[in-house]
Amino acid sequence: MSVEQLKERLFAEGEKLGFTDLELYYEKKESLTIGLYEGEVDKYDFSDVQGASIRGMHNGKTGYAFTEKFDEDSVAFLLKNAVENAELIENEPEELFTQKAEYEEIQFYSPELDTVKPEDMILFLQKVEKKILSSDPRVKKVTTSQMQNQKFEKGLFHDKGLELKEANNFLLFYVSILVQEKDELKSGFVFRISKDFNELDIDEIVKEVVEQGVSMLGERNYPNKNYPVVLKNEAAASLLSTFTSSFSAEAVQDNRSRLKGKVGEKIAAAHVNLIDNPFLPAGIQSATFDSEGVPTRKLNIVEEGNLQTYFHNLKTAKKDGVETTGHAYRSSYKGSVEVSPSNFYIEPAYQTYEQLYAGFEEGIVITDLAGLHSGADPISGDFSLAANGYFVKDGKIVGPTKQMTVAGNFFEVLQDIEGIGSDLVFSPMSFSGYIGSPSLKIKGLAVTVD
Repeated sequence: MSVEQLKERLFAEGEKLGFTDLELYYEKKESLTIGLYEGEVDKYDFSDVQGASIRGMHNGKTGYAFTEKFDEDSVAFLLKNAVENAELIENEPEELFTQKAEYEEIQFYSPELDTVKPEDMILFLQKVEKKILSSDPRVKKVTTSQMQNQKFEKGLFHDKGLELKEANNFLLFYVSILVQEKDELKSGFVFRISKDFNELDIDEIVKEVVEQGVSMLGERNYPNKNYPVVLKNEAAASLLSTFTSSFSAEAVQDNRSRLKGKVGEKIAAAHVNLIDNPFLPAGIQSATFDSEGVPTRKLNIVEEGNLQTYFHNLKTAKKDGVETTGHAYRSSYKGSVEVSPSNFYIEPAYQTYEQLYAGFEEGIVITDLAGLHSGADPISGDFSLAANGYFVKDGKIVGPTKQMTVAGNFFEVLQDIEGIGSDLVFSPMSFSGYIGSPSLKIKGLAVTVD
């Protein structure tokens, strides 16, 4: 049974059972992941998952149900379970989006990626590995080399006439290496997200990952104190990702955000803008409608340092007496509707990464952060994190530091941003949307070198 057939049968039978509002959401995900180890394929995983869920009003209550099967039996199964679920739920009924609305006409799906064959992916990975190993004698091993071709399709239908469909796809590439000089071992990694297989430049990837690993050799201790700091783009993006939940109206309404009551107030330096843009061509979370069918739009969440809004879905917006911002989110067809950003990032400026630390008499560049889940409190904003990076003297990088512990408060960091780079990247490790940042110059952080 097709999705369209499932929809028609559900809505017809749902009306007979007394559903006054009925919504069908479906999604389909396909991915091929290929990994190499020492030139040979050691991972070849193909995944094809689809499922659907319904949400409907029955006797004044909201009921949910989901299925992985699209057949006649699923119609009765979904409606029966939604009725039973509605009878058990004590929460207030949820509002479904039934309005007529205009949506942006944007194509996020790249047909070019459908032409990428498994043998193309394998050959690319082999070339990268071979070139890395021959580039520098200090490179001892390529520890991880993977590529994933992923496509995603979703649709949302309502018995009042709403019919929405959208698709997205992207190519993920990741490589990590181990370098050694005497007894010192260091690592480096490169992550890429692309809509075009042919734009992945092997020479550029090899140069970046090898230079990154080798640059960490020769680590030294430096005095423990407050330093002016440059958070390199990937480190800045991962820090923002850790505290993104603070901008969610769900967290605010549950007293899990320090930003409660701060709309309209200054929460960051005056030159800081935080943008949520669901229309980025290469954005993993790009979409023209959210998980409730509300049209998405580009928003300045923080504009010139001032908090403009939280992320809202219909439920949180109704509670605050405002309009939804189009940030309803389902982690899967099995999940309930929550709140999450799309492509959320600090707006880049014009300084290069090098210009940001050029004025330091003594300072620290932080290249990556670890322990983000255990060493950070998303409510208070406090963090104490393991970090890698470089010591800067008289505006120039002297060399790598031994592993550091960096402590501070995220909300104070926002206030203390003195410079913003032009090198926007998005965090590969984010679990709260597609989160990005350029490199940031911070007034000061407490740094302890282990």
